[in-house]
Amino acid sequence: MKSYLISLTIIGIASLGMAWMPTITQRLRISYSILYVLIGVLLYSLVDALPWPNPIWEEAYAVHLTELIIVISLMGTGLKIDQHFSFTQWKIPFLLVTVTMVLSIAMVAVVSWWVLGFDLASALLLGAVLAPTDPVLASDVQVGPPLEQRHDNVRFALTAEAGLNDGMAFPFTWLAIAVATAVTPAETAWEMWLWRDLVYRIVVGIAIGLLLGKLLAYLVLYLPDKNVALLTRDGFVAISTTLMVYGVTELLHGYGFIAVFVTAITLRNYEMEHEYHENLHSFTDQTERILVAVMLILFGGSLVTGLLHTLTWKMALFVLACIFLIRPAAGMAALIGATMHTKEKLAISFFGIKGIGAFFYLAFALHQASFRYEKELWSVVGLCVLVSIVVHGVTAPYSIHQLRKQFEKKIE
Repeated sequence: MKSYLISLTIIGIASLGMAWMPTITQRLRISYSILYVLIGVLLYSLVDALPWPNPIWEEAYAVHLTELIIVISLMGTGLKIDQHFSFTQWKIPFLLVTVTMVLSIAMVAVVSWWVLGFDLASALLLGAVLAPTDPVLASDVQVGPPLEQRHDNVRFALTAEAGLNDGMAFPFTWLAIAVATAVTPAETAWEMWLWRDLVYRIVVGIAIGLLLGKLLAYLVLYLPDKNVALLTRDGFVAISTTLMVYGVTELLHGYGFIAVFVTAITLRNYEMEHEYHENLHSFTDQTERILVAVMLILFGGSLVTGLLHTLTWKMALFVLACIFLIRPAAGMAALIGATMHTKEKLAISFFGIKGIGAFFYLAFALHQASFRYEKELWSVVGLCVLVSIVVHGVTAPYSIHQLRKQFEKKIE
């Protein structure tokens, strides 16, 4: 009971603190993620009566907590994008989610196999886990709330990429699981992965997202204009929709992450200027920040309770290579022919923020199959997220602010 009450108190204080975090971090010019991880480190260093935070021993809890945070974040991410969807206008995000992500997966897998000595399954899994950018911890480099009326190539590209690639990394996670559990001939396993995990699950996710997104738009935007009795402006509709879409899609063995993001984009594009989008986004944003505060404190606690115990200097160098070399190189490769300023290309390539999505994919895969280097994988991913939080958390606010000022000067 004492542990439970202490936990409730900490959650309450952490959630309350989130109300002032946007203002505080704007003045300090650092991400709130850094502050909450530090709080977690201090709490778990000083207080014994707290829940055990190490995901190595609590994989099921890690899967479900990170899963919930991500789906809510994906809904909020889709709702705040003011750019109308078209393959032409979304060219850059699609390049990032195809060329950049595939190159990142390949480079991480090869380097971890060659340098760290991981087996094929573990190397593939690490590539899939570290390839997607995070929609949760990347608020400093993303667009603002709906109807912001401010065009920004860098923030739009990073926001749309984070929304798209959290679902697109799933096929490669399943590929790693298939390699780890292979009992059928390689040709049969490859065909199953190709048609089930790469084609079927993506198609189902997109189809359900489109269908339920149009249905929701009809219910909350179209019908109220015809009959005022059906009017609703409750923000919790976004969370209800998120859970419904995700649940239905997963029951049909599709990718729920893709479906949720497609639903959000479909709803947003139905009537782009409708003020109800602000209510929906505001509720998802507030809910997400409460959950993220808890998650970051737990992450901080895991750092002092054994998450990094198997870390070696080779792993540390590998993590630095992921942050400073692999992601930037893969990003620049995708943007070679893009018509934008070099500084914008560099910013998009560098700010491939790693976060809660990486924890989800790793916990999910390890819950599905046994991998030889489980503890080493947690140490590498944990350090990568920590370095990303610190490096990107310190550099993002200033860099994005400077790019925005330059862009506004151009317009003037």
